[in-house]
Amino acid sequence: MSNLTQSTSLNSSQKSLSDSQKNLSDSQKNLRPFRNSSRKGLSIIIKIGTSSICDEVTHFTKLSTLSQLVETIVELKNNGNDVILVTSGAVGTGLRRLNQATKPKVISKIQAIAAVGQGKLMSQYDDLFDQFNQPIAQVLLTRNDLTERSAYLNACATFEELLNMNVVPIVNENDTISVAELRFGDNDTLSAITAGMVNADYLFLLTDVDALYTDNPRINPESKAIHEVDDISKLKSEISFTSSGSSLGTGGMATKLIAAELATAAGCKTVILSGKQPGDIIKVLDYAKEHPNEPPVIGTHFKAKENPMVDKKWWIMYGLATNGKLYIDKGAVSAVALHKSSLFAAGIKEVEGNFNAHESVLMVYKHTQEDGTIKEIEVGKGLVTYTSTEINRIKGHKSKDIYKLLGYMDSDYVIHRGNIAIMLTDEDKHIINLEEQCTCKEDKK
Repeated sequence: MSNLTQSTSLNSSQKSLSDSQKNLSDSQKNLRPFRNSSRKGLSIIIKIGTSSICDEVTHFTKLSTLSQLVETIVELKNNGNDVILVTSGAVGTGLRRLNQATKPKVISKIQAIAAVGQGKLMSQYDDLFDQFNQPIAQVLLTRNDLTERSAYLNACATFEELLNMNVVPIVNENDTISVAELRFGDNDTLSAITAGMVNADYLFLLTDVDALYTDNPRINPESKAIHEVDDISKLKSEISFTSSGSSLGTGGMATKLIAAELATAAGCKTVILSGKQPGDIIKVLDYAKEHPNEPPVIGTHFKAKENPMVDKKWWIMYGLATNGKLYIDKGAVSAVALHKSSLFAAGIKEVEGNFNAHESVLMVYKHTQEDGTIKEIEVGKGLVTYTSTEINRIKGHKSKDIYKLLGYMDSDYVIHRGNIAIMLTDEDKHIINLEEQCTCKEDKK
C-alpha cells in the first residue's frame, strides 16, 4: 500500500467505556452517541454493492466506477461533509485473486475467500484515496459487536474520532468470523445500522438500477420509476420485490427497503441511486439545497421520520439480534403499547427460545381472527431481566410471587419500560381492538 491504512476491527471484547462515557447520565446515554461538531456540513453514508464494484463474470474490479466513487467522496469532504463508505466486494475480489470462476456454497470457503479479497479491496481503495492524500480506515463489524451497549457506544466513539481526524472510515462486515445467527445478512442492513450509529443525514444506496420501479424494468418496459416514498410499509404491500441480488452479492431490492426502513426510523433520509454514476450523489445534494420544496428527479428518496427513535430504543430495535419470543396477553399489550408500562410476568403466556438475561426478545400477541386462524402480531422488542428458564417459571404470576418461585427476585418486572421499543402499528392496534386498560400496573401492588 502506498500509505499506511488505519485498520480498526471492533469486537465484543471492547466492553469498557471511555472515562467521558462513564460519566454520562442515563438520560444522556439514551441520546444518539454523537454528532461531529467540528464540521458544519452533512453526515453521509454511502453504500456500494458488489455488482457495482466487480464484474459478475470475470470478477475484475470496475476501476472506473471505484475511481468516480473516490473522487465523489473527496469532493464531498472538501465541501465540509463527513463521509463513511460501506463497501461490499470482498468475495468478488477474492475470487479474482484466487482465479476462481464461481462463488462456492460452503460458508467456510466463502469466508476464506472474503479474507483474501478484503485485503486486496482495501489496497485498491488506499491507492485511489492516496492520489488525493486522503487517509482511510478499515472498520470490520459483526452484529455481535453491537450486542453489548458499551461495545456499541465504543463503536460510535471510534467513528467519531476517525471523522474528527478527517479520515474516511471504510466499513464491511467481518465475514471471516461472522456466524449465521449474528450476521447483518447484507451490507444494505449494515449501512443502515451505521447510519443510525452516527446520526447520519443521508444514506445513499448505490446499486445496479437507477431507482426503485413499479415493476422490473428489465422485463416490463411500462414500469415507472418511483422518485419519492413517504410510507415504506404501504409501498411494500403494493409492489412485489423478487430480486435477490447478483450472483456475487447477498442483497436485492427487498434488502434496500429494509435498510431504508431502519435508516429512516433513525431520522436519516435514504436514497437509491445507480452505482454506475457515483457523482449523482452530489447532484442530489445540490438539487435538494437549491430546490428544497420540489420533489426529487434522480433516484428514489425515502423521507426520514419526523420523530425518530432515541438512540437506545433504536439500538434495541435494529442493532440487536432477536434471541427469543415472549407471547403476551391483551392486557400486557395495552400496558406496554398504550401506557408505556414495563412488562410484568403476569402478562406473559408463553416463552419461545433459549436466552439469557439482558438479551433482546420479541414480544408477540396471538390474535384469533374471524375464521379461527391465529395471526401473530409483533408488539415490540425489549431487553429481559430474567433468563428464558426463569421466565417460564414465573410467567402468569404476580411480581410478589417471584421470590417464592425462584428463591430470589432481581426485579419485579421482566422488561423495564426504558428497554422496550414498540413496533405495533395503528393497523395492528385496530385489529387487536386495544382498550384503554392496563392490567399489568395492578401487578405491582
